[in-house]
Amino acid sequence: MARTENFPSQPTLVGDALILRPLRAEDFVPMYTAASDPLIWEQHPDPKRYQRGVFEANFFAPAMAGASALVVVDRASSQVIGSSRFYEWDPVKREVAIGYTFLSRSHWGGDTNREMKALMLAHAFRFAQRVWFHVGANNLRSRKAMEKIGGVLTHLGEKTLFGVSHPYAFYAIDAADFAAAQSAAG
Repeated sequence: MARTENFPSQPTLVGDALILRPLRAEDFVPMYTAASDPLIWEQHPDPKRYQRGVFEANFFAPAMAGASALVVVDRASSQVIGSSRFYEWDPVKREVAIGYTFLSRSHWGGDTNREMKALMLAHAFRFAQRVWFHVGANNLRSRKAMEKIGGVLTHLGEKTLFGVSHPYAFYAIDAADFAAAQSAAG
């Protein structure tokens, strides 16, 4: 495991079915196309993200400014199908968060989320000891998906989103647990 003050938050990660690559300004239209389904956001603390102006102001612009967002591309179709990002890197604790994740509904319920998170976790654990996931407490779909990939609920708390506090569920995956799960699967 590398020891670094700087966490490379926009790697290109290639899996069997997906490519995760750094977000670029020209990704707005394909990313918004993937995100424009109201059902994607119905359980999210910011449920109006399917609206173009809200998506641009509350998701895309901060993603560009943060220089840590990744675009999820389906390798078979070359279509943008979602996004995720690394954030809150703590070099002292060696912890990072993965979140701001969405996928097109066409890629729900299969292996897409599992592959995306496995790619991101493998990258994160080159530098971190723990990865956090912050999930809206009422987002049962995302909470179930977290548990499927091995996330352990550590506590409930609040996160502030655009000046408004929302209840969140905090999940964690530790490096040793991820390594053990990978060994058992392989």
